[in-house]
Amino acid sequence: MVSTFHGLETAKRGMNTQQSALYVTGQNISNANTLGYTRQRVNFEATPAYPAAAMNRPQIPGQMGTGVQAGSIQRVRESFIDQQYRGENNKFGYWSTKAESLAKLEDIMNEPSDSGLSAAMGQFWQALQDLSANPENDGARSVVIQRGKAVAETFHYLNDSLKGVQKDLGNEISVSVKNMNSVLQQIANVNKQISEIEPHGYVPNDLYDERDRLVDELSTYVDIKIDVEKSGGHPSTIAEGIFNIKLVNKDGSEGPSLIDGSTPHYLEITGGEASDATSGILDKVPSNDSLKTLEVNGQKINIEDFSQGKIRGLIEGYGYEDSTGELKGTYPKMLDDLDKLAFTFGTLFNAVHKQGYTLNQKADGTYDIGGEFFSGLGTDYKGAASNINVPDSLKNKDIAASGPEGEAGNGLNALNLGNVQNVNLNDLLAGKDITLEGGIVLNIGAITGFNKDNYFESGTIGTNYQSIIGTLGVDAQQANRLTNNSGNLLQSVDERRQSVSAVSIDEEFINMIKYQQAYNASARNITIVDEMLDKIINGMGLGGR
Repeated sequence: MVSTFHGLETAKRGMNTQQSALYVTGQNISNANTLGYTRQRVNFEATPAYPAAAMNRPQIPGQMGTGVQAGSIQRVRESFIDQQYRGENNKFGYWSTKAESLAKLEDIMNEPSDSGLSAAMGQFWQALQDLSANPENDGARSVVIQRGKAVAETFHYLNDSLKGVQKDLGNEISVSVKNMNSVLQQIANVNKQISEIEPHGYVPNDLYDERDRLVDELSTYVDIKIDVEKSGGHPSTIAEGIFNIKLVNKDGSEGPSLIDGSTPHYLEITGGEASDATSGILDKVPSNDSLKTLEVNGQKINIEDFSQGKIRGLIEGYGYEDSTGELKGTYPKMLDDLDKLAFTFGTLFNAVHKQGYTLNQKADGTYDIGGEFFSGLGTDYKGAASNINVPDSLKNKDIAASGPEGEAGNGLNALNLGNVQNVNLNDLLAGKDITLEGGIVLNIGAITGFNKDNYFESGTIGTNYQSIIGTLGVDAQQANRLTNNSGNLLQSVDERRQSVSAVSIDEEFINMIKYQQAYNASARNITIVDEMLDKIINGMGLGGR
């Protein structure tokens, strides 16, 4: 038969278990605002029934329950939602970084506005139109020179500003790589602690929370895949094991390992100024020795194949060389276009300027033809935006505004100079002569050191600049749209995750009352059993006294 004290043990176990649940509830409430904390619950388990099946078992109607015990304390979390969150976090990290770099680029170009390059060039063209009407007017000539200097200075400003932001992006790449490698080290350290605790049967929930928080942060920088490895020894059935993390390439294939157990493999940038992952690197504009590859655990990865995430977004803004050696990236492309625009503008303007005559009369009565209005261009468009200038030696009378020689009041060439903006590059590059006002012919032969690679393939100076700004606007709009989309999806997934894993104060209050009532009931049960035992001990067996 069942022991007389059976009820006491059952009630005691109930009190202990409900007390454990109350303690866990208190832990949840205390960490309701702790970043990365996952609510916990006690898994109640019925203790083995009495009696056990055996040959010498007591003859009672059946097995009787012996109470309850706290089997384990488990985090309430869904790995599938975590995986979704990290995927969306990775996309958001990439597109938000890209949108930010494009926004800075739009701020620098400042188009359309009254202070951008388009406005400066518009004022320059207008000054030439005014000069064509008054070619001998010294004030009109002075305005043309000043407007030309304003255009050159605008090119300088845009070029310097773009390179300044590009350098900032390079520094941000360095910081991001350092931060990512720091996160890898921290995850490896947490893995090591987990591997030392789990074999003893414990479930280190706080370490799991810390690891998940770090993995979430890692997913901002690169796309990752997690493989779980079970700990040795005698781990609990709900132990989560060790995280081995691999990089996921842009095409979705597996890349090199970032973490093997407690061993991290750091990300390093190779090529150009990026010699390792810890130095202050990337302080130069990409050139032929620009960013080329990334390296993890001795395995090189071409940047165009590198994982999506914040680091890729920064590199695409800063600039890199693809596998063919071609320089790519948002800022290198804009700098290249700006150089080509400055070179095309300055070279064509100089070519037309040389078709006219100045006010400088020589001893024989003839007049000097126009020289170079813009200097510093050379025969290669690279660096034109930073080098283009109106030389200080250029005087008002040096402007070749006159068309026919000796007709100082004829502003034909000033009119042609104002129409440089409309020269069709497609015709010029195809070898066709461009007939200007007054029958003046502009051809390739009039351009010193002509090379097709130095010019836009088609269109005019104005339409090419419009195309540059239009492309920038479309790219920025797409980046903003995808940033908003990925941000909304990230928020939606996070809300679902929080609904599962976050602490609800109201729910914890309900649990607290529930466990308290169960604890009180178990205590009351002990009181009842105590009264029964009192009757047995003190109220029975008195008949023979």
